[in-house]
Amino acid sequence: MENSECILEARDIVKDFAESVGESRRVLDGISFQVRPREFLSIIGPSGCGKSTLIRIAAGLETATSGEFLLDGKLVRGTDAERGMVFQKYTLFPWLSVKKNVMFGLESSGRGDDEAEEIALQWLQIVGLEKYADYYPKQLSGGMQQRVAIARALAPQPRILLMDEPFGALDAQTRSQMQRYLLEVWKNIDITILFVTHDLDEAVFLSDRILTLQANPGKVREMVNVRVPRPRNPESLFLPEFISTRRHIEELIHPKAEDSGDETFNIVNMVGKK
Repeated sequence: MENSECILEARDIVKDFAESVGESRRVLDGISFQVRPREFLSIIGPSGCGKSTLIRIAAGLETATSGEFLLDGKLVRGTDAERGMVFQKYTLFPWLSVKKNVMFGLESSGRGDDEAEEIALQWLQIVGLEKYADYYPKQLSGGMQQRVAIARALAPQPRILLMDEPFGALDAQTRSQMQRYLLEVWKNIDITILFVTHDLDEAVFLSDRILTLQANPGKVREMVNVRVPRPRNPESLFLPEFISTRRHIEELIHPKAEDSGDETFNIVNMVGKK
């Protein structure tokens, strides 16, 4: 990939966590990849691969032990308005209304009250929640709260939206609705999305490419191109391209050497699929 086609680049990211005096545990080991403008790129891997740590470093919420993230060729330092973040747990302020939650980041960046309110209402309309502007988070369902969180992250118009398993706490039906809703928002605005998930179906359904990691420590296993045609809908899950991509990713995450001859593992793995 040429640099002109890259908006975000990870260069040899290493992350160590201190465990005791003089000892540390390596969570990420030499992670390098590039994200293209307007791309939807997912990160997936087994437990212990450090995918949430990696996206938190990209967001500026954690620092790498060594290596760096570059945004448009410039070193990423701390947080800024160029990168919006949505977490798995609902991070709305319970004492603020829906509208005030979306306004929060805008006001923090120096926007006046009137301008912040106008922008917030525009984004609530985009995510279909303009009728709930004066509600409080506790009055909304989990899916609606995450739509507010997405609106809040997008309101400052970041270049990249970073999402750390944002639908992991939702029930299956709401999760499916939110996946389709996110694709619709992504299609209609100029945004690049870096998305962490542990769900294989979700990764294939949403993504242009999928970065697969191996664990202990986290290393790049393979960058997978998703050939499933867009636009996507629930029927896309039954396309040959979807099925073959999902199977390939599962083989990357759970190599045959790990489960060969272990019938119990295979049964549990099949039951656990979503």
